[in-house]
Amino acid sequence: MTKTINRCSWCGTDPEYVRYHDNVWGRPVSDSQELFAKLCLDGQQAGLSWITILRKQANYEEAFCDFNPYEIVRLPKDYQAELMQNAGIIRNRLKIESIFKNARAYLELEEQGIHFNEFLWQFSDGQPRIFARQGGDIPTSDEVSDTMAKALKKAGFSFVGTTICYAFMQAVGMVNDHVVNCHCYEPTCDAMRRFSL
Repeated sequence: MTKTINRCSWCGTDPEYVRYHDNVWGRPVSDSQELFAKLCLDGQQAGLSWITILRKQANYEEAFCDFNPYEIVRLPKDYQAELMQNAGIIRNRLKIESIFKNARAYLELEEQGIHFNEFLWQFSDGQPRIFARQGGDIPTSDEVSDTMAKALKKAGFSFVGTTICYAFMQAVGMVNDHVVNCHCYEPTCDAMRRFSL
């Protein structure tokens, strides 16, 4: 008899979504460039479902130099127009421009001696927040995501509203929003307890 595996309901049964849920979502991320990539991808999600972006992630990585901000800022200006013809990504001018804008903002923080990972993790005091969600009580924003969104916008980032920031925090393990009966809840808690920048 096959044992039933409990998961958060949002991932459904799509194999790609299930793999993302089981292996990526909620696991703490400390690498600045990985955090930058995830923030940019979450911005592309605005108005869409995450599975749409997840299925296009490899195309985004190819189009945007694996989300290396140093390489993105060196791309020629007319490359943005070329990207509007790239069917592998979301062909929205403002969303495409946001990745270039975010790369410049990332580098400006670096020039000020501010590491991007430290900048982001400061909003949760450098540690993941562990919750015991039952399923119906998962928010889409909170005071921390509000603060993060304001700070990112002030630093020059775009497509970083509070809802996007909260989804980002869930994805990169700043909060554990796996429901308590999900098979990933305890492993994620363990990873969070071991986390350090």
